[in-house]
Formats: sequence, C-alpha cells, structure tokens
Amino acid sequence: MSNSPQQSAGRRVAAEVTVSMDGYSGTGPDDDMSWCMDHIASPQSELYYEGIWRGVDTALLGRTNWEGFTAVWPGLTEDPAGSARTRDLGRWLATVEKVVFSTTLEQADLDKTAWTNARIARDLEAEVRALKETPGRDILVLNSASIIRGLLAAELVDDLYLTIVPRTLGAGVRVLPDDYASSWHLATATMFPDTGALSLHYYR
Repeated sequence: MSNSPQQSAGRRVAAEVTVSMDGYSGTGPDDDMSWCMDHIASPQSELYYEGIWRGVDTALLGRTNWEGFTAVWPGLTEDPAGSARTRDLGRWLATVEKVVFSTTLEQADLDKTAWTNARIARDLEAEVRALKETPGRDILVLNSASIIRGLLAAELVDDLYLTIVPRTLGAGVRVLPDDYASSWHLATATMFPDTGALSLHYYR
C-alpha cells in the first residue's frame, strides 16, 4: 500500500480522507458529500484508490460512515452500469474485516446489513494497538474524521492519504485538529486533471 522508503515493522495504519481547500472533510452531522462526488466517482480516483485498498485486509470506520456506506454501496456493487472497479471495491467493502467504532450501535445493528465480517469496538486506541500486533496486511481508516483525529492524537497513523478537492465549504468537520502538531514525509503527490484534485501521501 505504501510507497514510503522506510517501513515500520508489522501492520501499518493508513488514513484516507478527502478534504476541501479550506480543510474540511465534511459538512457536519448530516454530511452532504455532493461537494466531492465528482472527484470520488471519477475513473482517475477509482484507479488511485484501488492502489490503496488492495493492500488492506482490515477497515476501520465510525457509525456515520457505516450507516452511509451500507445504505449506498450494495446498490452500487450490483449496478451493471457501474464500472468494474466500483463493483470490485463494493465487493471488497462487503467482505473485508471491518471494525466499527460506535458508542450507540450494537452488533445486532451490524448484522442486519448486507455487509459481512463486521464487528463493534468501543476503545479506539486499544483496539488499533491490538490489530497492529496481529498478523495480516495493512489497516485502513475509511474517511472517518473522528477516528482519524483519535488515531493521530495517539500517534497510531503511519500513512496519511490526503486528497484536496478544489472546493471550499466555509464550515464543517476538520480532520486535523487545530492543536495537532506533527512532522511527516511526502511519499507521493498525485494530480487528477479531470477534477483538479490533488492527493498527497504522507508517511512517518
């Protein structure tokens, strides 16, 4: 998954997130993703993102993304008009090991969806530290700002994939807290001419 010249031992934790030019990853509790869908749905973005998720066998997400993804992705996966890469990603999302961090959802809520291989977790830091010690491929946070913020604070993010979309939102949810100070190395910078977005892969 990572092109970084130096790799830490064991499984790496990557965070992938799309942000606006003014640093917001979403518009708030009832997140309207229309501001970045042109980029997310573009063939160039599909190809780039495939290079990330193919190296992952555990995905982390929060309640909001769990509910949003499970409402939308089964239909996208089965849509014959969709691209092959979209359907491949949908099948991966449906079957990959998923850890859902929530204080309100229960396991029974997860079991009601079409997605399998998902379980509830409550303690973010303890769970991710344990996952890093188990055998397997890398671990990916699926665009969940609250989880990314928590893992950054705990120094548990090894790779940060930050895609900047040429839009400003003016307000919303920031993925990087104002008081967060850190140093990273740039692995790759990828431009998307079709949408004007820029993806930066940082590592440490």
